[in-house]
Amino acid sequence: MSARDIDGRFAQGWGGQSPDGVHVNVLLARRGSATAAAIATAFTAPSPGFTPVLASIGPDQQSYQTLNPPTVILNKSAPAGPEHENLIFGASSVGISRGVLDIVAEGLIEADQESIVLVSLWVDAAASDETLVCQNARVATAAAVREAVLGRDDAAAKDLVKHRETIRHPFYGGK
Repeated sequence: MSARDIDGRFAQGWGGQSPDGVHVNVLLARRGSATAAAIATAFTAPSPGFTPVLASIGPDQQSYQTLNPPTVILNKSAPAGPEHENLIFGASSVGISRGVLDIVAEGLIEADQESIVLVSLWVDAAASDETLVCQNARVATAAAVREAVLGRDDAAAKDLVKHRETIRHPFYGGK
């Protein structure tokens, strides 16, 4: 698959178990595309409680390095307090970075400035184990980026259509 084929691809991933489980949605883009422009707009439009950050990694602030491909992380819910904020911007950021780099190591995307990854992140306000949150963010991100690049199995997609009247969601209790 050429790098140009990733533009505009979406997927989601889940890692771990509640309350330390992590859910992400990803959007992949190529620099210069309308998708990349939308990600840049999201990055430059913070609102109270929702702060897009560029994944930067390093042992201390003075040593930060930009993750390649550039990865913009946007939290889906406002931090519930200082500990939750650390899980979002610390543990999850490291896990997301590791997950993206796992996919680079698999050869599915390039570690360049031409590809862009947007990760929309949800961490339960009851989460407390930063190591589990980090691991779960890694698993969720790698799964989502992998699915976005490779697509879903046709049989699984057709099965959803076939069973559309009985699909469920944990936040829906109706019939």
